[in-house]
Amino acid sequence: MGLTKSEIFSDKQNKLAGMMKALAHPARIAIVQYLIKTNACVNGDLVEELGLAQPTISQHLKELKNAGLIQGTIEGTSVCYCIEPKTWALYQKEFGALFAAYKGADNCCG
Repeated sequence: MGLTKSEIFSDKQNKLAGMMKALAHPARIAIVQYLIKTNACVNGDLVEELGLAQPTISQHLKELKNAGLIQGTIEGTSVCYCIEPKTWALYQKEFGALFAAYKGADNCCG
């Protein structure tokens, strides 16, 4: 399997691909949905909610935090996570622009 030649794509295309990669796992989608629903949570809540092992949850939280989608605070032995509003707004803008660019086609492949 060859390496991705990211340098042949625009910075915007590479950035959007990275943003999508951060959400490209059903567990991360479920985590984000749970954070949106609860507006904050303690890490242990995610283990109960999703039924995944704590190390698995922690790895997915790390990916989401590295992407800037979530933020967390440590309070004693608990970590509380929530959506990072500025990054969330950027995702909404970029994904919205991608989907809005398609205007439909009457004669496409059919």
